[in-house]
Amino acid sequence: MDRWQNRVAVVTGASSGIGSAIAVDLVKAGLTVVGLARRVERVKELQQRLPAARKDKLVALYCDVGSESSVNEAFDWIIQKFGAIDILVNNAGTLQSGQLVDMNPAFIQQVIQTNIMGVVLCTQRAVRSMRERKFDGHVVIINSILGHKTMSPVEGVLPDLNIYPPSKHAVTALTEGYRQEFMALGTRIKITSISPGVVDTEILPDSIRNVTGRMLNSEDISQAVLYAVATPPHVQVHEIIIKPMGEKM
Repeated sequence: MDRWQNRVAVVTGASSGIGSAIAVDLVKAGLTVVGLARRVERVKELQQRLPAARKDKLVALYCDVGSESSVNEAFDWIIQKFGAIDILVNNAGTLQSGQLVDMNPAFIQQVIQTNIMGVVLCTQRAVRSMRERKFDGHVVIINSILGHKTMSPVEGVLPDLNIYPPSKHAVTALTEGYRQEFMALGTRIKITSISPGVVDTEILPDSIRNVTGRMLNSEDISQAVLYAVATPPHVQVHEIIIKPMGEKM
């Protein structure tokens, strides 16, 4: 991680779960981290739990990644304050329980806007900073095992993940699209998708929590992020799939 000392990382969805773990681990690894979240007070609470010498290395900033104006306002502030974005971790995501056949289209649109457009909007701003400085940065996307398959049916359980798996399949396609674009543009910016199985976070719906006793911790995913960004310049970790031992999904 030597090349990242005192560099600037932006982590979306930093208010809980995987995002919080990533923000903390990047700070401990020597980076300045801007934690973006709608529940910005939670990021401030996270900051207070850091060692005294590192508290000022985590900055809490409001951002709704599904809103272009909110993303632009947040990233404008980051550039003005720090001058650069060196690592972007697209972690923010949402899930609305219900069935595709009859759920409110507004809830479906919210998932699409956050899980897909949030990645697009934030990546555009971060990559702009990297390209303007000709800096070999790194974009990480927290995907899902459901970005590579769909849920297997469980007898007696009504499927309720609806648009979430399609949104994560889109993230898988985005990752490859970014890889090809970064290469064709002549950059050495890296792109990594990390796809966890079941993780014990507040986003996990009861329909899954109740049928599996095997779950990953948020810190397991954070360690994968650190591994990917710590690789030498000639190595690109394109995809990491992480499952808890014994998971049947």
